[in-house]
Amino acid sequence: MCGITGIFHIDGKPVNRNVLAEMNSTMSHRGPDESGFFIDNFFGLGHRRLSIIDLSTGKQPMCNEDESIWIAFNGEIFNFMELKHQLESNGHRFKTNSDTEVIIHLYEQYGDRSVEKLQGMFAFALWDKNQQKLFIARDRIGIKPLYYFFDGRVFLFGSEIKPILAYGKNIPLDMDYQAIHDYLTFGFIPGEKSIFKHIRKLESAHTLSISKSLPVPKITEYWDISFADKTDVTEHQLIEQILEHLKNTVQSHLISDVPLGSFLSGGIDSSAVAAMMATIVKDPIKTCSIGFDHQNFSELPYAREVAKLYKTDHSEYIVTPDALNILDTILYYYDEPFADTSALPSYYLSKMTREKVTVALSGDGGDENFAGYRRYIFDLFENRVRAIMPKFVRKPFFSMLGAVYPKADWLPQVFRAKTTFQNLALDPFDAYFSSVSVYPEIFLKKILNRDFLASLDGYSSQGIMKKYFEKADSDHPLDKIIYTEIKTLLPDDYLVKVDRASMANSLEVRVPLLDHKFMEFAATIPAEKKLNGFSTKYIFKKALEKFLPDTILYRKKQGFEMPIDGWIRKELKNPFHDVLFADNSFISNIIDKTYLEKIWQQHQSGVKLYGNNLWLIFILESWHKKYISK
Repeated sequence: MCGITGIFHIDGKPVNRNVLAEMNSTMSHRGPDESGFFIDNFFGLGHRRLSIIDLSTGKQPMCNEDESIWIAFNGEIFNFMELKHQLESNGHRFKTNSDTEVIIHLYEQYGDRSVEKLQGMFAFALWDKNQQKLFIARDRIGIKPLYYFFDGRVFLFGSEIKPILAYGKNIPLDMDYQAIHDYLTFGFIPGEKSIFKHIRKLESAHTLSISKSLPVPKITEYWDISFADKTDVTEHQLIEQILEHLKNTVQSHLISDVPLGSFLSGGIDSSAVAAMMATIVKDPIKTCSIGFDHQNFSELPYAREVAKLYKTDHSEYIVTPDALNILDTILYYYDEPFADTSALPSYYLSKMTREKVTVALSGDGGDENFAGYRRYIFDLFENRVRAIMPKFVRKPFFSMLGAVYPKADWLPQVFRAKTTFQNLALDPFDAYFSSVSVYPEIFLKKILNRDFLASLDGYSSQGIMKKYFEKADSDHPLDKIIYTEIKTLLPDDYLVKVDRASMANSLEVRVPLLDHKFMEFAATIPAEKKLNGFSTKYIFKKALEKFLPDTILYRKKQGFEMPIDGWIRKELKNPFHDVLFADNSFISNIIDKTYLEKIWQQHQSGVKLYGNNLWLIFILESWHKKYISK
C-alpha cells in the first residue's frame, strides 16, 4: 500500500521539486520503504511505497517504454496476472512483475476505460505526456482515498489532505459549513465534500481527467452495482455458490511477497475470512484481536474460540480509557473531523498487527452484503406496519406516542420504544435516515444556534442519502438501504476508518468481502434470504455452518465500538467537560451551549445516554484546535 500526490500547473508554472518533496513527505506513514518523484516541467508526481508485490523492481513513479506515460499507484490489483497475460498476447512487453505496470499497458490499450478491467482496491494518477493530460481514478467501493484541489491555475491531489495543505499558503482553509452539518448528522463527511470548502474527494467508482487543452475537471462514474436481477436457485445451491465465491475472493486477496495475516474480532465476517484463509494456507495464519476492559464490549472470548478451532498464531490487545492519550495522533492521521469511536481501537489493532505482518485481511463488508445490522430488522418491521396502517391514521397516532414516550436508556431495550414510535410516523426513507443519523434533523435544529442555521440557508443532509435510496434499481426496502449504505456509510465512514488506522501504522488491509465481483454476486441474493424474519445474514450463516460453530454464528451481534457512554460518565468526564465547555471555543459559534449543557447533565444522570453525540462535538472542537486555531 502506498501514498500518491501530485501537482499540475495549468498556467504552465514549473513544478518546484522541494514543494513536491514536502507534499510527499507528509505521507511517509503510507509508504515507509521508498520515496519517488517524476517532474515534467509544469507537472509533478510523488509516491511513497509500502513494498508488497515485486519488491525489487516495483519502484514508482513508473513509466512505459518510451516514457510517455507515468503512473503513481496506491493499492493492489488482484487480477493483474490475468490482465498481464492478455496484454502480452496483444504484443505488450513488461519489464517488471508488478501490478502497477499492468495499469500503464491497460491505459495504452484501452485509454480511460482501462479502469473498468481492474479488480482490486486502488487510487492512481496517470500522466499522459503526449496529450498533456492527467487521469486519476478511484476503486469501485472507495477502499482507497483520493482528494484534490483546483482553483483554475493549479490542480493538486493526494491520498490524504495533508499533502495538499503542504503545497503552501495559497491553499485556503475556509471550512465548508454544509460539510460541518453533514458531520454533525453522520459523524463523518460524506460524498465529494471535505471539511475544507476548496478541497474535494474523488468519489468511489469515479475517474477524473484534466488537460492543458481542456482545463476543467471531467468526472465520470464508471461502475454501479445492481440489485435488480435476483437468483432463483435452491437454498442448497445458493449455499454452495456463496462458499465458492467466498473461497475465490479470499484466495485472490492472498497474493503477496511479504507476510500476511487476518483481523479476528470474533464476529461472523472476520471469522469467515480467517476460517477460509486457514483452509487455503498451509502454515498457521496469524490472527490479531482487540478487546476492552468493559466485558460487555469485548469479543475476545469468541475470537479465541475461532483461533483455537483453526490453530492460528493469535495475538490480543486491550484498549482502556488511556486510549485518549493518542487522540492527537488520530486527529493527525484522519485530517478531518471523524467521530466513529471505533477509530481508536482500529488504530491499536493495526499497530499490534503491524508488529506481526505487513498485510492483513479484514471482514469488512459482510454486513452490507448479507444484511447484518440489527437496524435492518427494525426497518423491516416498521415497513410491515406501514403497509397495513393507512398514513392518515399511522402518522398522527405514532407521532403522539413518540412525543409522550420517554427516552429512557436505562430501561431494558425491549421497553425503549420511543425511536420506533417516532419512525412509524415517518415515511420509509425519513425513518431510515433518522435511524442512521447521530444527530437527526429535529435534534440538530435544537442544538445548533440560530446564526449557524441561518448560514446554511435551508441546507439539509438528507439529500446525500435520499438520492441513492431513490436511485436503487430494486423496490425492496432492504435492497434500497443496502445500496444507499454501499454508496455512503461504507466508503465515507467504515473504509475511511480502516484506511487511516492501518496506514498510520504502515499496514496494508485487504477486504475480500468488498471485492466488486463478490458484491455483485451478493446483490443477486433475494432480500428474504439475507434478512429472514428476525435472523440477519440468514443464508450467509447457513453457508458457514460447515466452518464455524453456532456460538459464533448465532450469538447476539456486537459492534466494534468503545464503551464511550460509561467512559464519559467516569474516567473521561473531566477532560470532556473541559473541552466542550471551554471559553472562546469553536463549537460555541455553532452549538447552543444551553442545550449542550442539558444533554451533558442528562447523560451524567444516566437516564438518557448521549455518548456518541458528545463524542462527535468533542472531536470537532479538538480537530479545530489542531488544524485551524492552533
